[in-house]
Amino acid sequence: MRTLLFLLRKEFLQIFRNKLILRMIFVMPLFQLIILPFAANFEMKNISLSIVDHDHSEYSRKLINKFISSGYFRLANYSSSYGEALKVIENDKADLIIEIPAGFERDIVRENKSKIMVAANAINGQTAGLAVSYSNAIIKDYNGEIRTQWIQSPRLGAQPVVEITSSNWFNPKMNYKYFIVPGVLALLVTLVGFILTSLNIVKEKEAGTIEQLNVSPIKKYQFILGKLIPFWILGMVVLSIGFLVSFILYGIYPAGSFIIGYLFAGLYLIGILGFGLFASTLAETQQQAMIVAYFFMVIFVLLGGLFAPIENMPDWARYLTYINPVSYLIEVMRMLVLKGSGFSDLVKHFGIIILFAIGFNLLAILNYKKTV
Repeated sequence: MRTLLFLLRKEFLQIFRNKLILRMIFVMPLFQLIILPFAANFEMKNISLSIVDHDHSEYSRKLINKFISSGYFRLANYSSSYGEALKVIENDKADLIIEIPAGFERDIVRENKSKIMVAANAINGQTAGLAVSYSNAIIKDYNGEIRTQWIQSPRLGAQPVVEITSSNWFNPKMNYKYFIVPGVLALLVTLVGFILTSLNIVKEKEAGTIEQLNVSPIKKYQFILGKLIPFWILGMVVLSIGFLVSFILYGIYPAGSFIIGYLFAGLYLIGILGFGLFASTLAETQQQAMIVAYFFMVIFVLLGGLFAPIENMPDWARYLTYINPVSYLIEVMRMLVLKGSGFSDLVKHFGIIILFAIGFNLLAILNYKKTV
């Protein structure tokens, strides 16, 4: 026990002497939680819209006003022809063209149907897809208003009207920050737990102190625990800072139990710290360790469900998420923050993350080579 306490004291002294690490631990969560939820936002608003209105009727004006008042579209310009509107898109001054044909109102009144052309700039496929989807929803709603107006008209006779009322569970206001902030919290914990520990043993190698530790009577598990515990504590501190910043800036706090959140994060940190130490035992220099850490962090983030839903990934990518520990932390954080899930809902996640923790730390212990 005294040997372990000595190692812990040495590690904490090394950490607090390094001003850069302290900035990463205490300043990084603040900046990332301020910047990322605003930058990593898939809600599309102020989509630039070019209107080509060949009808200039009351019905066409109502449709245009419905687009502009939706909050998703911003009128870029009125064009006299489709060719002129296309030039506006080619100059990146518009994202979408709505062309209303001549006789739009007449066709609706006389023939009960008409056509509208929607053309999107598909250089950015995601923006184009959302813009067209929003357009379809607005046109559908506009069509429903016309049908309701006509149904209530005496000349067509009374017909039943079905009114649809929808409600959003767990995130009633559809605020994207409630979805992204728990994922950013998981990312912060991973950054501290994985990247900093992946540099730890390598730093001892470059400083030459690893040889002194190798010939000392320190056992392998004591050495690993001495490297793991300080960063585990710092990881939990980062999580606490993240919860505090999320509440102050966004009013976001877990609907579920804080105790379950900290318990799962604590187990997750044990696993990811063990993986970082394992990567550190493989590298000979800090540069090598950083390359390895960067390689795995990119995979962890892209296949963790932070930005893209796992359900939308191809089958081979979804299978990889099963062995990605970050995906489980992101999912648990969202379940706790948004749904208020209890321990019974997270039993599977706890079991998997315990297996990760045991496996990664066994690899670190077995791969660390002592000379005596």
